[in-house]
Amino acid sequence: MNAVILVRFGAIPEVGRFTYALDERPERGQSVVVDSHRGPELGVVLDLVRSQSDTVAPASNPEPAGADGWQVLRAATVDDLAMHDQLRQEAGSDFAEWQERIRQWGLQLELIDVEWTLDRRKLILYVLGDRGAETTKLALQAAAEGQTVIEVQPVAADGVVAMPASGGGGCGSGGCGCHE
Repeated sequence: MNAVILVRFGAIPEVGRFTYALDERPERGQSVVVDSHRGPELGVVLDLVRSQSDTVAPASNPEPAGADGWQVLRAATVDDLAMHDQLRQEAGSDFAEWQERIRQWGLQLELIDVEWTLDRRKLILYVLGDRGAETTKLALQAAAEGQTVIEVQPVAADGVVAMPASGGGGCGSGGCGCHE
């Protein structure tokens, strides 16, 4: 069976459409490991969107229509849940250190959460505000310091701030949200 489900994921929750090809349909509230735009993360199933038979996908695009291009990798195991808890504790311990770095670098950002992807390859720094020069500077400062792969995720009152729809360009072009 190949269908699309809604999954909530991330420390500052996002909801996305994920395809899955599991033997059994995931149930609402079930923990799953998803491959999102950030990498592998723990998520919680919200609802079924539609089954593959309800959508006709062209041969050149085997994904069901309406999917975000992300997929459920597996039902979460006890080990996945334990790793997620361990990474949340570690991120919580690192929070004050990242606040201090932001202060020392003179950035006008307020850190609100820190989260590791499930494979521990990317650290997400959630900051209050919009995309712009300050978020770009934070990512560049972290890279210059030799930190692991960092993603700076701005958060507004209505949730995470998405990347601009234009999607292209590098720093200074507006593609990263920076206009300097």
